[in-house]
Amino acid sequence: MNDHINNELGWMLDEVVKMPEARHAILLSADGMLRAHSEGIARDEAERQAAALSGLQSISRSTAEFCDPDDETPWQQTLIEFVGGYVFLIAAGPGAYLAVSATENVDMEAVSYRMQKLVDRLGKELTSPPRQGTTRQGIGSPA
Repeated sequence: MNDHINNELGWMLDEVVKMPEARHAILLSADGMLRAHSEGIARDEAERQAAALSGLQSISRSTAEFCDPDDETPWQQTLIEFVGGYVFLIAAGPGAYLAVSATENVDMEAVSYRMQKLVDRLGKELTSPPRQGTTRQGIGSPA
């Protein structure tokens, strides 16, 4: 079932990493399960990163008071900078997060913009009801 979801949404993630200096994109659930990944990252690596990024998001969200003790605005984005690049992590709907990795030369504003546009598109995909297969409906049910 997960493979079907990945194949179905993976092409959308590929669109984000087509920009210069972007590396990988993954869609994960709040509990750290991989929901989809771009073509350039192996599934095992994407699953490992999904688990780690879920923890990172949780830690980020728990430090909101450090930013503004009186503000109850929900977490929106975490950015991690490394010598060799960046990891962007944003909310992608109820219980879902989108992560993109990029080199140190990436246009950070362009990555953030593309991620937000993708989240808008993913929101429609993630909230649409599952499609009913026509071949399965007749099995075991009265006509």
